[in-house]
Amino acid sequence: MKQGLLVLSTFFFLNSACQAQDSSESGPSILVVTAHPDDEAMFAATMYRITHALGGTVDLALITDGAGGYRFSILAEDIYNLDLTDPIVARTYLPAIRKKELMAGGAIVGIRNYFFLDQPDEGRTEDQDSIMAYVWDAEFISERLDHILAKESYDFVFTHLPIKPFHSHHKAATILAINAVRKISEDIRPVILGSFVTGMMDDVISSYTELEGHPETRIRKEDGPYTFDRETRIGLDDRLDYNIIVDWLIAEHKSQGTMQMFLGNTGVERFWVYDINTSDAGQRAYELMELVQSAPHIR
Repeated sequence: MKQGLLVLSTFFFLNSACQAQDSSESGPSILVVTAHPDDEAMFAATMYRITHALGGTVDLALITDGAGGYRFSILAEDIYNLDLTDPIVARTYLPAIRKKELMAGGAIVGIRNYFFLDQPDEGRTEDQDSIMAYVWDAEFISERLDHILAKESYDFVFTHLPIKPFHSHHKAATILAINAVRKISEDIRPVILGSFVTGMMDDVISSYTELEGHPETRIRKEDGPYTFDRETRIGLDDRLDYNIIVDWLIAEHKSQGTMQMFLGNTGVERFWVYDINTSDAGQRAYELMELVQSAPHIR
C-alpha cells in the first residue's frame, strides 16, 4: 500500500433583495448547504459573482465528511501518494483531502467560512429518509444549522433542488436546511432556494413540484427559476466567460474523478423559491439574480 502524509491546510446592497445588514458588510450574505465536498460546483458562478461583483459573503455548511467518494479516485492516487480506491485507506485519509480540495476551490469563488458537520458518507443511495433516521445524527445537524443561521443572519440559503432520482445525501441535506429555515421568524427569515444547472436531469426538473413525502420541499411554480448564465461574457473583447471559474473550482477536486468529467460543460445556474419562504421571497430572489447578472466586476 502506498503511504503518504497529508497536511490539511487548511454597495451597501442596493435593493430589497438584501435584508438589513451590519454596517461592515456591503452585499448579500449567503449560506450554502451541501452534502459533499464538490457539491458547491452547482452554484460556482453565482457564488463568484456575489463575492466579486456584489461585495457579498458566502459561507458553506458541509454535512458529510466525504469519505465515500473513493470509487473514481484512481487518478489522484499519485498526487496524494495513497491508495485512495482502497475503502479503508480512503475512509482514513479522504475526509481531510476533500476538505483541502474544497477550501482550494472555495478560495477561487470567495467562500468566507466553512462549517464542517462530519456526518458519515456511506455512498450512494436514493433513500433520504433512512439516511436521516439511521446514518446521520439529524438532531445534531438541526442544532448546528439553527446555531449557524441564528449567529450569521443570512439573506439567502442555497441548496440543491431535491429531485427524486438524486443522491439521498443531497436530498437529506436540503430537507434539513429547509426545516431549519422555516423555524426562523418570518420577519428575519432568509430566502431559501433550490438550485440545479441546465443540462442535468432537465426532464425530471421540468415536472418537479415537491419531493414525495416531504411537502416542505414544494416550490412556487410562479416564482422563477431565477438564473445566472455561466456564458455571461467578461474581459477584453468579451473573450472570457464564467465557465472558466466553474472549471477552476472543479479542477481543485482532483480526488473526484467523475467530477472532472464536468469540465467544459456550459449551463445556466437556476434557482427556485421554496413555498416555506415569506411572501416577498420571489421578488427578493429576482432582484438578487438581476444584480448577479448585471453588476460590474469588482476587486
